[in-house]
Amino acid sequence: MVCFFCVAAIAILYVLFDVNYFLRIFSTIIWGRLFDKRKKLFDTTTIYGICFTQDVDLVLRHMNNARYLRELDFARFYFYDRSGIYNSIVKKGGSAVQGASTIRYRRAIPIFTPYKITTKLIYWEDKHFYVEQQFISLSDNFIRAVVLSRQTVTGLKIPVQDIVADIEPEVQRPAPTKELQLWLDSMEESSQHLKKQR
Repeated sequence: MVCFFCVAAIAILYVLFDVNYFLRIFSTIIWGRLFDKRKKLFDTTTIYGICFTQDVDLVLRHMNNARYLRELDFARFYFYDRSGIYNSIVKKGGSAVQGASTIRYRRAIPIFTPYKITTKLIYWEDKHFYVEQQFISLSDNFIRAVVLSRQTVTGLKIPVQDIVADIEPEVQRPAPTKELQLWLDSMEESSQHLKKQR
């Protein structure tokens, strides 16, 4: 009888929640804390994955576009934990949310292909951190997709620069890359366009 209730409880959890998502986040962070050293702000972090049967699209040959974004979550959690950024934000009473992202698919990741995702901080401004991430297939070291993401810090009245100074006091903010600046400009243009529609 106890076994039945345990199985039923697990089944209900799987129906109501994406349990595998939460388990993956938890295990990714624990793995980093056990087996990877703390990173500096501009260090690149790497996690690994494989395009499995649950990741493919309708033709069952390569990774579904939506799965890329899901995998990026795990890589970002890993980066923010290993660099100490998220801990510093939480310590100050704030949080962070994904504010924007853009992805360029260069070549599909075929089924059963192992890959890595690299994550690197490239810029920050008043309320935002910007990271660049890459999907790289292990067999040929080809960059399959490139992603720019903006993480928005919420719940704090201090600028992101204060969070950075808390982690590495001497670090200087880099200039935005041309690619990032063009993306920032396009988001500003989109924002202005939407404001005019009101």
